[in-house]
Amino acid sequence: MNIGIVGAGGMAAYHVKGFQKAGAVVSAVADSNAERARLFAEHWGIQSIYPNLEAMLGQEPGLDAVSIVTPNKFHAPLTVQALEAGKHVYCEKPPARNAQEMLGMYEAAKRTGKHLMFGFNNRCRPESQAIYRYLENGDAGRINSAQATWIRRSGIPGFGGWFTDKELSGGGPVIDLLHMIDLALSFMGYPEPKAVLAVTFNDFMGNASFKGPWGIADGNGNTNVETACHAMVTFRDGRCLTIRNSWAEMNEREVVSVTFQGSKAGGKVERLFGIDGVDETSCDTVMLFTEEYGRQVNREILVEKDETMGRVANAVNFVQSITKGEKPMNTPAEALILMRITDAIYTSSETGECVRFA
Repeated sequence: MNIGIVGAGGMAAYHVKGFQKAGAVVSAVADSNAERARLFAEHWGIQSIYPNLEAMLGQEPGLDAVSIVTPNKFHAPLTVQALEAGKHVYCEKPPARNAQEMLGMYEAAKRTGKHLMFGFNNRCRPESQAIYRYLENGDAGRINSAQATWIRRSGIPGFGGWFTDKELSGGGPVIDLLHMIDLALSFMGYPEPKAVLAVTFNDFMGNASFKGPWGIADGNGNTNVETACHAMVTFRDGRCLTIRNSWAEMNEREVVSVTFQGSKAGGKVERLFGIDGVDETSCDTVMLFTEEYGRQVNREILVEKDETMGRVANAVNFVQSITKGEKPMNTPAEALILMRITDAIYTSSETGECVRFA
C-alpha cells in the first residue's frame, strides 16, 4: 500500500509510524512550507515532495491513499478531492469544522466506495480496548449515562494562530478536544441524539498565563473561539451524556476521561496529566465498578502503557482495514453524528436554548 501525506506538522509523524508499522510505504509528502516538507521527508525517508495535494495526485498516480494533517478548514475539501481521485483517506481530527462539511465527506466516500477514517486515536488506547472487551461481553449491560471530560488548567494552543481562529479551526476545545466525546459515544454504541443544551465561555483567551505547549507559535490573527464548554446531550433511546471540555479553566490539573454507568457495571478510562503536561505525576487508569457476591467491587484493569495515546495503533488500523479487511475503528457515519452534536453545542450556547434534532 502506497500513501501520501498532506501536511508535515506534528501529528504527521504518528501517521507515518503507524503506516510503516502496518507495512505501507509513505512515498510522498505535500506541504506549502517547502522547508518543513524537505526536513520531514529527509527524516522519514520519503522520496517525493510537493507543494500541495493537487500536484501530488498529478505526479503520483500509484498512490493508494492520502493522509490529511492540515488545519481543520482544509480537512473537508482535501478529503473530497482525494476521494474523488480514487484514493482512500485517513484524516486527522476533527473530521471537519461542522456537520455540513462532514456530510460532503461522507457522501464522497459512499459515492467513490473508498475508505474514510479519522484520527480518533483514543479508541485505540490500551485502556479503551480493554473496556471494549467488557462491553462486548455484556459485563456492563446497557450504558445509561456517561461523562466525557477533557479539561486543561492552562492549555490554550497558541494565540493568534489557526487553533484560535474560528474560520480556520471551526472552534476551540469543543472541536479540538472532542476525543472524549467520541470515545463516550463509541462506548454507548453511537446512539442518535435527541437534544443538546450547552454553555461556552471564553475566559482567559489571550492571557499568556494560560498558554499551553501545544500547537503552533503565537501569531497576530484572531482569538475568537471558546476556552471552555459544559453541555448535556440526551438521546432518542432515553440515555444521556454530559460533556466538559476546556483549554483554560480553574482545575487542579489536566484530566482526560470517560466515565460511564451501566445497568450491570460502570467504568472509567482516565489519563491524568502533570501540571505542565507529562511528568512523573501523570498516570493512566482503567477501572470497572461492579457487584460480586453481594459486595461492591472496583476492578483495576492492568494494561500496557502507550505514550502515543493510540495514535500509531489507529493509523495501523486504517491500513489493515484496507489490506486485511479488519474492522475500521471509526466510520464516517459516526463522525457525522459527532459533528451534528458539536454544531448543536455551539448553537445552544449562542442562542441560550436547547437544540432539538429533527
